[in-house]
Amino acid sequence: MHIGIDVRLPFYQMGGISQYILHLLPALAAIDGENQYSLFHLQRDGRSHTPSASNFQRKNVFTPCHHKFERWALGLELLPYRLDVLHSPDFIPPQWGGRRKVITVHDLNFIFYPQFLTRDSMAYYADQIAWAVQVADHISADSHATRHDLIEQLRVPPDKITTVHLAANPLYECEYDDTAVSTTLQKHNLPHGFILFVGTLEPRKNLPFLIRAYDALLKEGEIDVPLILVGGKGWLYEEVFTTIDELGLQNKVRHLTGIFDEQLAHLYHAAGVLVTPSHYEGFGLPALEAMHCGCPVIVSNRGSLPEVAGEAGLQLPLDDEMAWTDALRRVLTDSDLRQKMIERGQAQAKTFTWQKAAEMTLEIYEAVV
Repeated sequence: MHIGIDVRLPFYQMGGISQYILHLLPALAAIDGENQYSLFHLQRDGRSHTPSASNFQRKNVFTPCHHKFERWALGLELLPYRLDVLHSPDFIPPQWGGRRKVITVHDLNFIFYPQFLTRDSMAYYADQIAWAVQVADHISADSHATRHDLIEQLRVPPDKITTVHLAANPLYECEYDDTAVSTTLQKHNLPHGFILFVGTLEPRKNLPFLIRAYDALLKEGEIDVPLILVGGKGWLYEEVFTTIDELGLQNKVRHLTGIFDEQLAHLYHAAGVLVTPSHYEGFGLPALEAMHCGCPVIVSNRGSLPEVAGEAGLQLPLDDEMAWTDALRRVLTDSDLRQKMIERGQAQAKTFTWQKAAEMTLEIYEAVV
């Protein structure tokens, strides 16, 4: 079987979908030495994401991601490869290029919260998703929540969708000594036990709500730790900083960028709690990463977050600021609760593996052929 996988996206951005691609490939190589894989990189991408296995080969294409003629241009480029299966990890497949099409749908955020997306993102995803799920031979969904949304919102037959949970970067499973963690804290002038948020600063993440709940916590006078926001500025992020200014929290809420890999793992190890108050997440990797690192998590009860956090995390509604303030206080002050959340979180995190994701993805390839 000749399998093609579109790996162009990491050239443009290293967000969640790119991370999915980069971790799935070596996991597939580890379990499949028989089928032939062609991994389609953008021609001008100087990096190669191709595993060293002999049955995995890099192929170059010229069509850029999210171009208005991408469906047709990329399809024409792929036709000569005579692929049995083409896997498009970024939602939208080309018009041609594989006898069978497999797509991964990460979320339907653009349907539920169109106001939270840029105009370009809406034009790319929302205008094509109905066509994509119709022409795909099978769909891999990141979560049961996304699978349910596909069935309910786009009327996709249930037997056409398989939930394939993602996993965390293996570096979050590593042990880090106290010296390494302390070095990162000193570099950013941080104490232990802070409240941590990880993700792009954008409306979907619901950060003004979190900042108000944090402000209420500080006013109680029992806890005095900073709130650390780690992530790049996305679209319509200004309200985050306006809320900080209005509440006079400039010295309490800090925004850090350029934090990746091991430094982020150090922050998870040092944090008192990770908070993810999002309106919607297709999967919610920060919660999984944090649990690997022994950091308790509080998440909203929306989207996929409940199935990622499981019983290990506290799940809260988005319209109850007092509940979030109370949960923050309890996790940061109740040592018994904290220890239970840490132990349950580490056990929960171990149920998500890239090997399992690769095995289920390979089963999809075999089934459609």
